[in-house]
Amino acid sequence: MSRRVFVKSALAGAAGSVLLKSAAARAAAGAPTALSLAEAAQLVRRKKISPVELTQACLDRIEKLNPSLNAFITVTAESALAGARSAEAEISRDGWRGPLHGIPIALKDLLDTAGVPTTAGSALFKERIPQQDAEVVRRLKAAGAVLLGKLNMHEFAYGGSSAFSHFGPVHNPWNLAYSPGGSSGGSAAAVAAQLCYAALGSDTGGSIREPAAYCGIVGLKPTYGRVSNSGAIPLSWSLDHLGPMTRTVSDAALLLQVIAGYDPRDPGSTDVPVPDYAAGIDGATSALRLGIPRDYFYENLHPDIQAAMQAALDLLRKLTRTQRDVPPLAADASYASILDPYVAILTAEAYEFHKDSVAKTPELYQVATLKRIRAGADVTLSTYMQSRRRLDQARHAAARSFADVDLLITPTAAVPPFALSELGDPGTARPLELRMLHNTRPLNLLGLPTISVPCGFTAEHLPIGLQITGPPGGEATVLRLARAYERATAWHQSTPVMSAG
Repeated sequence: MSRRVFVKSALAGAAGSVLLKSAAARAAAGAPTALSLAEAAQLVRRKKISPVELTQACLDRIEKLNPSLNAFITVTAESALAGARSAEAEISRDGWRGPLHGIPIALKDLLDTAGVPTTAGSALFKERIPQQDAEVVRRLKAAGAVLLGKLNMHEFAYGGSSAFSHFGPVHNPWNLAYSPGGSSGGSAAAVAAQLCYAALGSDTGGSIREPAAYCGIVGLKPTYGRVSNSGAIPLSWSLDHLGPMTRTVSDAALLLQVIAGYDPRDPGSTDVPVPDYAAGIDGATSALRLGIPRDYFYENLHPDIQAAMQAALDLLRKLTRTQRDVPPLAADASYASILDPYVAILTAEAYEFHKDSVAKTPELYQVATLKRIRAGADVTLSTYMQSRRRLDQARHAAARSFADVDLLITPTAAVPPFALSELGDPGTARPLELRMLHNTRPLNLLGLPTISVPCGFTAEHLPIGLQITGPPGGEATVLRLARAYERATAWHQSTPVMSAG
C-alpha cells in the first residue's frame, strides 16, 4: 500500500463516508482547525476544502491565541500562504502528492530551515539563518506540507519544562499557569490548541512524549536512527530523536511515513526498510503480549496518574492476549542505574557542542542552561567511553528482552506538570523537571520506539499520558496498539477550553 492510499484506507467504507461528512460539516461550520490531519488531508484531496483555507484558519488562530500560549517564535505567514496556493494549484491539476500535501505543519525551532531563523530558543542563535533545510524539513517540503513557522522550546532542548527560553516560557493550553512540558513545549501546545495540524519535536530525555502527555496529544519517539537528525541543532548526538506530535495516532503514522528513512548525512541513521505504517494500524491486537515493568516506572506515582493507569491497564487487558509484570530490560537489571551513563553522555556531548560559545559569550545563555552545559566539562574521557560502552550493552540487552513480550506499558510521566511559577527559579527548577522526565529518560538511552497517548485527566483537569514501548524498529506494532486504545477511549477527543473557540 502506498503512502498516497493511507488516508483513504484509514477512512474507508461506510464509516469512512460518515467521518468525512462530519469533517466536511465541521469545516463548513467554520472550525477547520478542529479537523485531524487525516480528515483535512482527505477533504483536500477531494477538493472539499483548500490548503489556503486551512492555512488561513491556522494563521488566524495563531494570531488569536499565540500571545497567550507563546508557542510560536517565528510565523512564516507569507511563505505559508504562498505554499498553500501552490499546493492548491497542484491538487486542482490532480497532482496530489500524498496526505501531507497542502496541510499546515509547524517545526520545533532547532530544525534548520533555509532562509528562516533557527534559534533553538536562545539569544545565541537569535539571528542565525541556515542556508539549507534539515533532512526532515526537506522531506516535508517534498511531500507538499505547508510550513507555518518555528515553535518555541526550552533553550537548546536542555530541559523538560519549556520555562527557559530567550523568547519567554511556553504556556500549557489546558491551564496557562502550568508548564506544557519540554523541551518541545511549543510543539505540544500548538498542536493541542489547534494552531497547526501536526508538529515535529525532538526527544533526548522525553521531550516529545512528556509534553505530549501534559498537553493531551500524541507524541512518538521513533527507534534511534529511524529518523534523520541531520540539520537539527544537537543536544546529545547519542540520545537525540526527532518525531511527530499530533492529535491522533493515525496522524502520527502519516507524519512518520514521510520523515522516516535512511540519510547518509547522519552517522546515526540506520539503513533499514521503512514499513508501511498504515497497513496494519487498524489491525487486531488480540495476540499482543504486554509487559508491565513495575520497578522504577510505577514508583511514586501521583494518585490521579495511578488511577488512570489502572483503568488503562484494565482496558488493555481486554484488547490483548496477555499482560504480566516483567523485569527491567537494562543490561544490569536496573533502569535507575542506566541513568548514570545517560547523564554522562548527555552532559559531555552537550558541552562538546557548546564549549566555544560558552567560553566566548556565556551571557547569551539562560542561567539554567549555562549551568547544565558547564557540568559537562567535568566528565572525563574515561567516564564518557565507559558510558558509551554501557549504552551499547543496554541497547543490545533491551532488544533481546522482547522475546517474551511484544510491548511495554508504563505511565508517560509519574507526576502532573508543575506550575510555571514553581519552575521559574533556575536554582530549583531542575529537580522538578527530572521528576517530570522520570519515566521517559531511560528509553532514550535504550533507543526504543515509544509513543505517548492521552489516557485521562488529573483532578485539576490536566492531561495524563500512557506510554507504549516496543522493540527496535517496532513502530508499526506500537502504533497499532496505540490506535486500538485510542479507538476504545475518547480521551483524544477532549480539547482545551481555549481551543474550542
